Amino acid sequence: MIIGIVGMPGSGKGIVDEVASDLGCAVIIMGDVIREEARKRGLEPTPEITGKIMLEIRAKEGLNAVAKRCIPKIVSSLSRCVVIDGIRSIEEIREFKKNFPSFILIAVQSSAQTRFERLHQRKRSDDPDGWKAFLERDQRELKVGVGKAMKTADYTITNEGSVSEFKENVAKLLKKVLSIE
Repeated sequence: MIIGIVGMPGSGKGIVDEVASDLGCAVIIMGDVIREEARKRGLEPTPEITGKIMLEIRAKEGLNAVAKRCIPKIVSSLSRCVVIDGIRSIEEIREFKKNFPSFILIAVQSSAQTRFERLHQRKRSDDPDGWKAFLERDQRELKVGVGKAMKTADYTITNEGSVSEFKENVAKLLKKVLSIE
């Protein structure tokens, strides 16, 4: 079973990953492909650099390039379930569906204010350091196609409450999708 996760930065995709891992799924984070590329080039994975690399890879290798780079990782996984975190475009969804016909897509949504507060607290190297940078990142993500990808999801889950409440809702959804109870 291959489950894709799509959502704007800070929506809660990492929590979905955590719950999926607890249920025995392998987790592949598409953003790690971009961060790995930055490190290979000797660059610090800042928001500006990772955004630039993401766009550059897609321009050179196609809009499904990051998905293609993830497929060998999925194939080599020994897990009965693989969660792919960070889908950003319809082209990536098509690539996964072409290679994994039972592919399922889950969208995670949260308000902009909630997401900004989470990213500000998280402080990962590629997280925006202010509202302007946050909005710029959102625009870059939307330009790549995150919004359109979210509209095609098989399931949508909203994350505006507590972490424990969201984890509980995610666990229910994943158990349903994985047909385990």
